[in-house]
Amino acid sequence: MIPHVRSVLGRLGRQVRAPLGLSARPVRVWHRDPRIPSWSHRYICWVGALACSEQRLQRPLGSLLQKMCKRGLSMPSATRSSPLETVPVPTMGESITEGTLVALLKHVGDAVKEDEVVAQIETDKVTVDVRSPVSGVIREIMAAEGDNVTVGKDLFRVEVGAQGETVAAQQRQAEKLSQSEPEPNHIEPQEERSGGPAGSPPPPPADVEHGEEHAEAAAAQLTGRSVVQRGAAAAAAAGALLQQDEAGERRVPMSRMRRRIAERLKHAQNTAAMLTTFNECDLTSLSEMRASFKDGFEKRYGSKLGYMSAFVKASAIALEEQPEVNAVIDGDEILYRDYVDISVAVSTPTGLVTPVLRGVEKMSFADIELQLADFAKRAREGQIQLEELQGGTFTISNGGVFGSLLSTPIINMPQSAILGMHAIQRRPVVVGDEIAIRPMMYLALTYDHRLIDGREAVTFLRRIKALIEDPRRMLVGVYGF
Repeated sequence: MIPHVRSVLGRLGRQVRAPLGLSARPVRVWHRDPRIPSWSHRYICWVGALACSEQRLQRPLGSLLQKMCKRGLSMPSATRSSPLETVPVPTMGESITEGTLVALLKHVGDAVKEDEVVAQIETDKVTVDVRSPVSGVIREIMAAEGDNVTVGKDLFRVEVGAQGETVAAQQRQAEKLSQSEPEPNHIEPQEERSGGPAGSPPPPPADVEHGEEHAEAAAAQLTGRSVVQRGAAAAAAAGALLQQDEAGERRVPMSRMRRRIAERLKHAQNTAAMLTTFNECDLTSLSEMRASFKDGFEKRYGSKLGYMSAFVKASAIALEEQPEVNAVIDGDEILYRDYVDISVAVSTPTGLVTPVLRGVEKMSFADIELQLADFAKRAREGQIQLEELQGGTFTISNGGVFGSLLSTPIINMPQSAILGMHAIQRRPVVVGDEIAIRPMMYLALTYDHRLIDGREAVTFLRRIKALIEDPRRMLVGVYGF
């Protein structure tokens, strides 16, 4: 008992003045101390009153300790005096006002370092990382995963300079939660009851009065969600959900990016008068050039020499020759561009993004390859910035990496055309008066027929074909057929 008394009295000392309003020291926080047994509380109060050196503090101190005895409280360290840094939802683009909080990488009580990612917000185009501006401990998070958050609103608070929980404590907490909370969409095993076939749904609880409530409870158990609606409509929805799950079906909400992609594709289909023209090209010369220089190129630039850079450069040359393909309809006017910014379609786990290569007419093969490699790497990591997706006068999509032989790509509005590349296949073709096996690729150009006539579209595609089949033309600047 004596050690408990010393433990409490040692914490009082000079700091007891603050709760009594006798000094300007920081206010102490009261919390339950399990180390102090209940049978010693009154003894602590008596000893505390006698130990107080100042006569005017005996009565307030005794009253204070009496409250401790009744409530089982003790006085630990002072309240946090470190400042709290409030982090708002960052700006995510010129026209973007909200996003969906798709991931919380840190939780309340976790330590965080400066510039460390705390949350990820999905917008219509990209996933934005929200980083902590300071080092400290997460003290409050104002939104949950799946919530829509508005730009400028408070997202979380960090206690600057504080120390977070240890890794071991965090692991113990995670294990405790995993043991106490069942996983979503997981049905806990039920004991078999007599009178019902194996695998049949459990009977309704004894306190359930209506069959529809049992259907709701079964649906909630099946999906891991709480029941929030009542009545016949909710019961019908629960029954339909059970039937879907038994048939092996599941429903998931569309991500914000997928919804935006669907809207843009449908808008392009409803707005543009899309028409597709086709051609094929022989990649023999380009393949030989690539095989001759790929080792030296990689050694010098640290990046592999692929086929895409040749198609990007050939498209830039063809766009300068056919300015209608590089133009766009703006109301009742046609906007011509004297620059070439090419969007390159890149597939990511969350959807298709089209980062923009700017000023391609001035870029070399090496510049294009290095920029493409950087886009591909950062797209896989979700690090593409919104500014890199905006603009673009023409798009190239390479379905050949997935094995597509032929397709009709959809225009990336508000652009006027898109080039589709496809798989390279060795096929027999006529070369001169002979039949030879050559690496061939089908090309598809989808264009807006409101602006681009067939002559310009076919001429554009033929120019790309000629430049790819003899890439030396791009080096010496002779682009004739």
